[in-house]
Amino acid sequence: MASQETRKIVIIGGAYYISRHPSFSPSTTVTILEASAKGVAQGASGKAGGLIAKWAYPREIVDVSFREHVKLAEEHNGKDRWGWRFVGCGSWEGRGDTLCESGTGAGQGGKRKSLENPLGVDTSGQANKASRESKGLPDDLTWVREDLTSSYSPMAPVNDTAQVLPYLFTTSMLDLAKENGVQLTLGTATGIDRLGDQVTGVTYHPSESNPQGSVTIPATDVIICAGAWSGKVAPNLPISSARVHSITIQPPPSVTIAPYVLFTEIVLPSSSRNTVSPEIHARRDNEVYISGPGDKSSLPLNVDDVIVDEAACESIRQHVSSISPELRDGVVEKRQACFLPFVTTGGGPIIGAMGPGLFVATGHTCWGICNAPGTGKLMSELVMDGQISSAKIQKLDPALVL
Repeated sequence: MASQETRKIVIIGGAYYISRHPSFSPSTTVTILEASAKGVAQGASGKAGGLIAKWAYPREIVDVSFREHVKLAEEHNGKDRWGWRFVGCGSWEGRGDTLCESGTGAGQGGKRKSLENPLGVDTSGQANKASRESKGLPDDLTWVREDLTSSYSPMAPVNDTAQVLPYLFTTSMLDLAKENGVQLTLGTATGIDRLGDQVTGVTYHPSESNPQGSVTIPATDVIICAGAWSGKVAPNLPISSARVHSITIQPPPSVTIAPYVLFTEIVLPSSSRNTVSPEIHARRDNEVYISGPGDKSSLPLNVDDVIVDEAACESIRQHVSSISPELRDGVVEKRQACFLPFVTTGGGPIIGAMGPGLFVATGHTCWGICNAPGTGKLMSELVMDGQISSAKIQKLDPALVL
């Protein structure tokens, strides 16, 4: 490990915790390399649901990460700055009202890919069904039709589930890191440079036209946390991806959407065997985020090249409209898609050292935003101290999958 006075850290991802580490000093340079020409949070870190849960996966990180989310929100006014708040969360089952069915919510480009198992939702500790008549609907969950509801089951106790607005959270973390001198460079990493086994730099293509072509940033330490694109930087990483479409809806001004996240199972009208499972996230300012299933479309070279399938977004809108008049009458404000990273060998994420000066943190599935603070804290300890002290994450060691 290089001395603190001479360290040049390049992070293909985010840097808040490095910049807040006790050993961080002005003589240590930290550069974030961001592939999108539009800036940070153009992928899943800006377009995911933003669910924060004590019951998430894996346990090794969740306990640290949830505490850090609470701490960050308290220290930096997360409530106003990035929409931090506690929410109800439950499993909703029922049938959809008559609608024009046009697909499954997955996009063109491949077979529908289930996100249920890889997401790591631990349902073993779900609470018993609450009581609102025989269906278990909470009294304030009025934006799904009771007559279409078969059952509602809370997935966690009160204050065990929260949410953030991912784009605002990610950009706020960047702004706070910049306050401590972290620099942002826009460009797509193409390789890690080494002298023997030791990292010496990162080569990248600048986002803006550059007649000299590729550029190299000297580095003593490189951290790869590029999500689904991590495998393009380090091809030996066993990372695959799934494209997920989502929309946001702004209900009519007269409607108040109570703060719940619903994992749904909707039986469509045409057949009792035709079901869809959109996730519905009620957000601050009455915005509602809805995501569909994943599909196996090919990962593009750059996050800016992600293709949005309008038909997939429309089918998501129709599915939630079939159970909620409030959402049916709302305005669709965003139609978007992002890629989630998965570890092809199972489990994950992958967090740790890959060699002298080379570190990785990727494969977080849908729990990237949820586990970002915990991952950042652990990586800062590993890079700056040479060892992780806040958690035991041996099961996530890159050596187990490389």
